[in-house]
Amino acid sequence: MRSAFEAWAQRDGHIVRRREDKPEEYLVFETQRRWVIWQAALEHGKAPSGRKSAAQKEKEAAGERTVSARSSLARPTAVSAGEATVRNQVLNEVLDAFSALDGSSGMEDILNVIQGLKQRQKSQAGN
Repeated sequence: MRSAFEAWAQRDGHIVRRREDKPEEYLVFETQRRWVIWQAALEHGKAPSGRKSAAQKEKEAAGERTVSARSSLARPTAVSAGEATVRNQVLNEVLDAFSALDGSSGMEDILNVIQGLKQRQKSQAGN
């Protein structure tokens, strides 16, 4: 997921260098902000049953680190047209939500948008 984001960010002209003291964060704030937005968009597009707990995510990340170099060079799986449409729709929805912000609160704005999207998804699932 991170490699797809970095490829997209580089095409868009963003610097994708990571911090030396915190390699999970990007050096440039705007890139870090977009990474959080990217993750929120992907999480927003998942079905509630498809979400994983932090322990499951950590277990999968540990498993991914043990993958051999040869398999990491394999071609990514093709995305169906329907799935691509849903991904684009979700990403556009999240980007629209962020574009409405004034940007003065930084990460607080991001968290508010994420919470709003989660609430909207819950209300749509309840209908």
